[in-house]
Amino acid sequence: MKIKTSIHPSSVVEEGAQIGQDVRIGPFCHISADAVIGDGVELAGHVSVMGATTIGASTKVYPMAILGGPPQNTKHKGGRTTLVIGANCTIREGVTMHVGTDTSRGETTVGDNGNFLAYAHIAHDCVVGNNATFANGATLGGHCEIGNNVYIGGLTAVHQFVRVGDNAFLGGCSAIVGDVIPYAIAVGNRASLRGLNIIGLKRSGLPRSEIHLLRKAYKTIFDRSRTVGENIEFAKAEFASSPTAMKIIDFITSRGKRHYAVPSLKGGDGDDADDED
Repeated sequence: MKIKTSIHPSSVVEEGAQIGQDVRIGPFCHISADAVIGDGVELAGHVSVMGATTIGASTKVYPMAILGGPPQNTKHKGGRTTLVIGANCTIREGVTMHVGTDTSRGETTVGDNGNFLAYAHIAHDCVVGNNATFANGATLGGHCEIGNNVYIGGLTAVHQFVRVGDNAFLGGCSAIVGDVIPYAIAVGNRASLRGLNIIGLKRSGLPRSEIHLLRKAYKTIFDRSRTVGENIEFAKAEFASSPTAMKIIDFITSRGKRHYAVPSLKGGDGDDADDED
């Protein structure tokens, strides 16, 4: 038996808002006229859905979350921009996600199956992939690009315009100011790489042989006896048959000259951290 849509009498749903089937809206929520709430969404109470915000099916939002607030960007001129949140997400207490800016891509996008813990923040014009986990207080600056299956530790801040590749793990209380390659672990204030996210790769089902090949590619790319450009050319030739290794190489070469997190001089090539989750 289906549960009918239920809206608490203390909540305000502005005329024009689109509310799906089997939606539950708890007390003291405010839903804007431009909002779209998907089927099976639950707003536990004291949730604000502002502006042109779409929430995907079966997402659950906890109290004091504010979704679709205006961008914290002085270049924004007040035009209509959007926030699109995927299906099956969990958005915990006090989370904030902002719409895009009308002078940039104009949309903030969050993928499916995300888990955003208390007081996490996603700024304007960000793109967050599927299966993301943001621990308490994890924060994105504007225009960030976060891949699929990324874990961001508690109180970690990601600088504006930074890219984080698929399956990367960002340790807690870190400052991420450069791009982080796929499959890597990055930790620290002005974070450096601490090896590969081996536990995460195992959990994803990557074969052991491919993990060993990926370790070798990582060491080749960050070999300090040659320049990064030389290393990339070596790696392209040696690992052309490995889709995972080529994902790292393509990530590095796809956007021109950008600042990347690299292994620490003190930390060697990261072997001691390869089994860190």
